[in-house]
Amino acid sequence: MQLKGIDHVVIRTLDLEAMIDFYCNVLGCTVERRQEEIGLIQLRAGSALIDLVPVEGKLGRMGGRPPGPEGRNMDHLCLAVRDFDIDAVRAELQGHGVALGAEGLRYGASGEAVSLYLNDPDGNAIELRG
Repeated sequence: MQLKGIDHVVIRTLDLEAMIDFYCNVLGCTVERRQEEIGLIQLRAGSALIDLVPVEGKLGRMGGRPPGPEGRNMDHLCLAVRDFDIDAVRAELQGHGVALGAEGLRYGASGEAVSLYLNDPDGNAIELRG
């Protein structure tokens, strides 16, 4: 068995609209599918999906307590960025009012690459890497 990459990541959220806005308008995802009856919005992120699940929905209630200071629902999501230009990415994110975290050379699935950390509206850590 050989893995190709991330298929999907599921994120439980307190504010669905803020998360859709962030992932679509800041990071460039698109809404691929909505399953309102079970509380699931699927966003296309290149070849992978990011599933957003409101904590008050059918699926969200199954996950227990909502994200907050007592714990996270994941450590971080790493998204590979095509033609990664750290200065351009930094400027674009700052233009959206996004607070930036650590940046540097790190090892990942494709080897050593420059990456940059930030948080989504629910406080989940995101790593963007070349």
